Amino acid sequence: MKGLRGISHLSTRLNAAQAARKVEATGFQPQGVQVTKLPSGLVIASLENYSPASKIGVFVKAGCRYETPENQGVTHHLRLASNLTTKGASAFKICRGVEAVGGSLSVTSSRENMIYTVDCLRDDIDTVMEFLINVTTAPEFRPWEVSDLTPRVKLDKAQAAQSLQIGVVEGLHAAAYKNALANSLYCPDHMVDIIQSEHLHHFVQNNFTSARMALVGLGVDHSELKQVGEQFLNIRSGAGATGAAAQYRGGVPGSFSGGEPISSSSWSTCKKRIQHLYAFNTSYSDSGLFGIYTISQAASVGDVIKAALAEVKAVADGGVTAADLTRAKAQLQGHYLMSLETSEGLLETMGTQALADGSYHSPEEISRRIDNVSLTDIANAAKTFVSGKKTMASSGNLVKTPFVDEI
Repeated sequence: MKGLRGISHLSTRLNAAQAARKVEATGFQPQGVQVTKLPSGLVIASLENYSPASKIGVFVKAGCRYETPENQGVTHHLRLASNLTTKGASAFKICRGVEAVGGSLSVTSSRENMIYTVDCLRDDIDTVMEFLINVTTAPEFRPWEVSDLTPRVKLDKAQAAQSLQIGVVEGLHAAAYKNALANSLYCPDHMVDIIQSEHLHHFVQNNFTSARMALVGLGVDHSELKQVGEQFLNIRSGAGATGAAAQYRGGVPGSFSGGEPISSSSWSTCKKRIQHLYAFNTSYSDSGLFGIYTISQAASVGDVIKAALAEVKAVADGGVTAADLTRAKAQLQGHYLMSLETSEGLLETMGTQALADGSYHSPEEISRRIDNVSLTDIANAAKTFVSGKKTMASSGNLVKTPFVDEI
């Protein structure tokens, strides 16, 4: 991969000196997020914030939903294989090269995407970018190195199993969907020793195409990031493997009646036994889950679940006031805007939007959409939940836990 080694010889270096000249010329003029979609389908998104530190990510539509029965768990292995030998750099060179400039290279994944991210000082962008391009476009997956991943996969899976919340969320997806989104973020036990080098190569060849990628940067000039994308990320054309549409199956057909309203005294007793109770919403490109997550004492779990569902039914029946909605809007807007205050949150937002529709929606636009939500919208959303199929996943002492058709 000679071309990868030449990344440091780009005609325009991505360095602090150039940024300083631009700052001097513009007088720190605020910059907006810029998005460009190349003919290959690759999306380039950037925000020049004049920071002395830069953050760059490669987002790929290659989450576990794109796994098949034959390669289940391959994305778990792929996460852990990010620092293995590539065609342009050894595993040792990648580790030493990134750490030598005080940078970091990390990989995360969701059911939709895989995200490769590097952090560094602006002066060192060309150095870490070389490794980022190597890892995402030129992995070798040497058989002996892939085999060495097995203990790490088992340890990672064991650590995740210790989290009650992760276990419930994984179980919920497995029960809610027939395919695609039912796939776990972690390798199934029966596949840990089966995933080999060829599985990784096949998955990358079918999913790591230009049309399924976005190159996103903070603290970097857009034209320069575009140059990198054009020169080094136009690797494979085409849309890649077509993933199956998510099929929601739910638990039990029928609607939730809500039963008898819980008395204030009973609800007061329930609250004393609740450790955690909150609503959650998980959105995907073609589906999503809305529900309630609770942790409570085993003896009162039935009452807690029924009380929580009764609250949702009250919303569906118009129990939300204008003041409630105003407060909820302010909380949601505050939460969203605060998530953009960190470079990690901003980069993820830019990348996921760029992959989803090749654009970026500003915080002002998102805030306006939140402001446009009406009481009718809230009631209709709650009605959809009340009348739809339910799915439930539980963990712990379940002696007193009702089945989904009993609530």
